[in-house]
Amino acid sequence: MTLGPIEVVVIAFPGNQFNGRILPELGRLLDAGTVSIVDGLLISKDAAGNTTFVEIDDDGLGEDVARLAHLFDRFDELISDEDVEELAADLDPDSSAAVLVFEHTWVRPLRDAIVDSGGVLAANFRVPREVVDEVMTALETAS
Repeated sequence: MTLGPIEVVVIAFPGNQFNGRILPELGRLLDAGTVSIVDGLLISKDAAGNTTFVEIDDDGLGEDVARLAHLFDRFDELISDEDVEELAADLDPDSSAAVLVFEHTWVRPLRDAIVDSGGVLAANFRVPREVVDEVMTALETAS
């Protein structure tokens, strides 16, 4: 199966306070076919900086995590051990993060149309939020 573009999103929860309130919006995006979740894990760091990693599809992780795991289409194990270590290094002590791997399923029909028309996707990149903020601030001050 050919996948659409893949994106990794890290959602931090200071104080290790994942409460599941993001689940309704994730469900809406999944139901609309905008994205599918193809992999994910939870990273938790205690106050001393000790880190634990848990695959979201593991049993016995609590009701909110079980509800999150239910939203996944599949687990493709796209996150490498090196990725996990790098993401964990950036996590503040006494916090946790949900690492979600999204497939942009909305792109599939567009990708198929590009291929059917003989076209080739020449570039695909994401502009970092900080760059967008800088440009927007510069535009506002120039007005």
